[in-house]
This record gives sequence, C-alpha cells and structure tokens, in this order.
Amino acid sequence: MGSGTLRTPQMSASYPTVVIVGRPNVGKSTLFNRMAGRRIAVIDDKPGITRDRLYAECDHHGRQYQLVDTGGILFGDDDPLVEQIRVQVEVALSDADIVLFMVDADTGIAPADWDLAERLRGFDRQIIVVVNKVDSEGREDLVHEFHALGFENLVGISSIHGRGVDDLLTSIVEGLPKIGEHAESTALRLAIIGRPNVGKSSILNALAGEDRVIVSEIPGTTRDAIDMDIVHKGQAFRLIDTAGIRRKGKIQGSIEYYMVLRATRALARADCALVLIDGKDGLTDGDKRVAKISHDLGKPCVFAVNKWDLVEPPTGDLGKRTAIKKDFIRIIREEAPEMSYVPIRFTSAKEETGLDGIMKAVTKAIENWSTRIPTGKLNRIIQDALYEKPLTRKGRTVKVFYATQPEERPPVFVLFCNDTELMHFSYVRFIENRIREEYPMVGTPIRLVTRSSRERD
Repeated sequence: MGSGTLRTPQMSASYPTVVIVGRPNVGKSTLFNRMAGRRIAVIDDKPGITRDRLYAECDHHGRQYQLVDTGGILFGDDDPLVEQIRVQVEVALSDADIVLFMVDADTGIAPADWDLAERLRGFDRQIIVVVNKVDSEGREDLVHEFHALGFENLVGISSIHGRGVDDLLTSIVEGLPKIGEHAESTALRLAIIGRPNVGKSSILNALAGEDRVIVSEIPGTTRDAIDMDIVHKGQAFRLIDTAGIRRKGKIQGSIEYYMVLRATRALARADCALVLIDGKDGLTDGDKRVAKISHDLGKPCVFAVNKWDLVEPPTGDLGKRTAIKKDFIRIIREEAPEMSYVPIRFTSAKEETGLDGIMKAVTKAIENWSTRIPTGKLNRIIQDALYEKPLTRKGRTVKVFYATQPEERPPVFVLFCNDTELMHFSYVRFIENRIREEYPMVGTPIRLVTRSSRERD
C-alpha cells in the first residue's frame, strides 16, 4: 500500500459510468472518440491497439456521464497481456451503470462475441448491443442477427460516419441513473512521464493501490494517457499515466507518433510532471528530453528515481547508502544544470517505498508554481545582483531600470533594460539564480524576459 493513499475505483465518482466493451477491431475507439467529441483513443487497423481503460467526461443534452473505453477482449489467444486485458474489463464493468456491447455487422457473431455475451448475461446493469458498420438503410437488417446474443436493446450505428450515434446517445441518456449536480474537481493534476519501461504504470498502480494500468516488460505497453483520481494525505490528485516518450527519430509508425502526441497533451493539461528515471540506468539523454518537454511548457517538475531497491542495498551502512544518493544527485545536477530547480526523490514502485516523499515534493512544486514576488523586493534583488556583478559589453554597462512580475504558473519576470542585446543568456541565468537564492521556488521553472526600457514607456 502507498502510504497515506486512499483508493477510488472511478475517475469521477459523481458521474454515472458508461463502459464500451467488445472484441478487438470492432470500432470501440472510433465510437469513443466520436462520443467524447475529440480524438483521445489511438486508432489503428491492427487488433488490440487499446490495452488500458481510457476515460472521458461527456455531456449529451445536459446529462453528464463518464465514458470508458476498454481494451479488446480475446479468449484463448496467446497474447501475453490477454489475461490482464480481461482483468481490466472486469474492473471497468464493476464500475459501469450502462454497458455498450459492441459488435461488427460485417463479420456477424464471432466466437468471442458469444464468450463475452455469456459473461455479460448475468450482469445486473443495462446492456446495449451496439452493432457497428451499419452504414446505410440497406444494412439495417444485419442488426437483427444479433438478437441471438440474448439482449433486447440493439442499436445499429456507423462509428466512422456517425450514423445512428444520436439514437445511441438518446438510449444512453434515458438509461442513466439520476444524480446530483457534478462538483468541479479540485484535484491536482500530475502527469507521470518518462522513457518506455522505466516504471510509470507501476508507480501509478502503487499510488492507486490496485492494478489499474497494465504492467509489462514489453516496452510501449501503455499507449494512451490514463486518468485516475486518488486522495493522498487529504489532498486529491488526478494521476495521468502517459505512453513512454521516445525521440522523434525513433518513432515508428502512427502508434508511436500518437504516443508522443498524447504525452505532450497530457503535460499541457497537467499541473506538474513526475519524470521517472531508471535508477539502474542513471540519467540518460532520453530522460533529459522528457524533462525538457515539461520545462518548455512551464510546468513544475519532480524527478523520481525508480527501481532504487536494485541500486541501494536495503540494509547496511547508512553513511554508504547516503553517499550513493548524494553521488547520484551530483551527477544529475552536473548533466542537467538547467533543471537544477527540480527536486530529486528516490522510490521503488515494486516495494512501494518513497511514495510519500514524491507526493510531498509534487505538492510543494505546484504551490511554488504560483509564487508571486512583491515588486519592491524583486527590484531590490535585481539591483543587488547588478551591483555585485556588473556586466559591460561593447563598452556599455547593462542597466535594469525596472522589473515586474506580470504572470505566475509559471512565474514570469520582465526586466526593462537599457539594451536587450547586452543581456547575455549567462547573465540572465545569473539573475535567475539570485532570485532563487531568496525565493527558491523549488520544482517550478521561472521565465525571465528582457525588454527595452522604451517599451515600458
């Protein structure tokens, strides 16, 4: 168990839940994207692309619900992940108020459809059989074949063209349980990012206390961003697990492309990034690239060194164990000096250690993200820096006449100076360091912008 973490089985408990199930390649992800109103699930002709539960909050005629896309179900298949995929579906079904059982009009009833129907038949929830690929009126007769599955409510649709989807949405809304008005979430949004196979899904599962995301030795298992809500020490968090980010030159095909796109979008809507580093590998160029995405977006960041149980002996000389950590931190600081503001925490997802330290660092980083420095103090810090280390270039001395902070999240400081061309980037870094000496703002990037004093006028 992760220390101090309460587990919640749903992303948003106040919403009723609609779950899409079905064998691979019947169009679940296409329907999910159409109902969600945006492209979220990765779509590909290769069966089994969606492996984890994917969530979206939807609204139809004022009725709100949570939509869940599940991985394809295979029975008797030799895919090493198939048993975990089935577990994912069973967990999703335990949360469902309505189940959309999706089938394919082109192929008719397949053996896997019969198997799934058997599992659903005793499920005490409303089940709608969604017959996909009914692209025209002439194909509507194909729907009747699926009455043999034993369910009364059938709807023929075309998930690609949208035909019949409005009728499906009407059936869903009519079957939704009555709920109170949904309260706006105050959860802090944490994106878990990193190279493939560094343990992102394992960390998420450790924090959640259940196997909500598939863990496998096969790199690239998690292909989409997955949202999950937890409460840790009284603070609500929304965890966003992302597909492993690879360098653009290594991207192979559309699936890898969308993995990078989803991870970047997940960071864009997050309040903080948790960058996982493999303790056995140390800091790699890939880790630096991943962290740079967060830095460039102006997001708070925490480094979590995972698999630390494989690096540091669990028992023994405390001084030696401390020295190992200090040496690891020194190497990271030397190799990524531009990320010196990022706190470093050590953890083991397998042993579920160090989780409390990670979440404390995340909370503090998000708090620092909203730092605002009074104008008077800001100008004093900068003038002291100019006095301590004046900069003269091309026969002219750099002067900062005035500084102000127009924005936060991240903190942005504008320096109005006599000549912006005189401001070398190293001198800007020096001023940033002086600001951080008095306002450390651990975990959050800051932005320094130089402007001509004439612009202020």
